[in-house]
Amino acid sequence: MTERLQAVPPATMHLWLMLVLTFTTGINDAVGYLGLDKVFTGNMTGNVVVLGMALAGGSGLPVLGPALALVGFMAGAAVGGRTLRYAGPAWSPRTTALFASVAVVMLALAAVLFAAGDEPARPVQVTVTTLAALAMGVQAAAARHVAVKDVTTVVVTSTITGLAADSPFGSGKGGGTIRRFAAVALILVGAGIGVLLLKVHLGWALLLAGVVIAAATALGAWHERAHRGGAEARAGGRAV
Repeated sequence: MTERLQAVPPATMHLWLMLVLTFTTGINDAVGYLGLDKVFTGNMTGNVVVLGMALAGGSGLPVLGPALALVGFMAGAAVGGRTLRYAGPAWSPRTTALFASVAVVMLALAAVLFAAGDEPARPVQVTVTTLAALAMGVQAAAARHVAVKDVTTVVVTSTITGLAADSPFGSGKGGGTIRRFAAVALILVGAGIGVLLLKVHLGWALLLAGVVIAAATALGAWHERAHRGGAEARAGGRAV
C-alpha cells in the first residue's frame, strides 16, 4: 500500500489532498452559517454579501460576525503568504506546518464548542467563527502555494465557471472536468455532512474537519519525504 502511494506523482497527490481539504471547508461553512449565526468561515464572498445586506438593514442578519471573519481570514492568509514567501517546492515543511496549524485550530475549536454546551453564548460563537476563518485563510494561502488548478479549497465559484464555460454547452474545450466536478461535489457533501453532525452537536463537525485535515497533512508530508527520498536514491544510482 505504501509503495503504491509513494508511486503516485506529486501533482496527483496534491490534487487529492486539496480536494479533501475542500470537503472540510463545506463542513466548516455549515457550522458557521447554520450553527453559529450566519457566518461563513471559508467562503468570504458569502460574508461580504451577508455584511452588505445587514448594513443595508437586512432583517436579522449579523454584522459583527461576518466582519470579524473577513478580518480573521485576511490575517490568516497574510500569515500563510508570509510563511511561504521564500518556500521552494509546492509542498515543503512550511506547507506542512501551515496545514497542521489549521488542523490544530479546528480541533481546539471543537473542544471549545463541546465545553460550551448545546447553545454557545454569542461571544463564544463570534470567537469560534473568527478563529475558524483565520485558519481557513491560512489554508487558502497554503493551497494557493500548492497551486492545484481550479481547487482553492475554500470556494468553488471559479471552479463552477470553468466547468460550465468549457463544457459542451460552452466553449467545448473540456479539460479539468473531473477535477472541477469533484471539487464542487466534495464541498457540497461536506456541507451536508456538517448539517447532519450539527443535529448531534456543533463540536462533532469541527472535530471531523480537524481530524481529516490532520490526516491529509500527514499524508502530504509523508508523500513528499518519500518521493524526494526516492528521487535522491535514483539520482545516486545513476551517478554510480
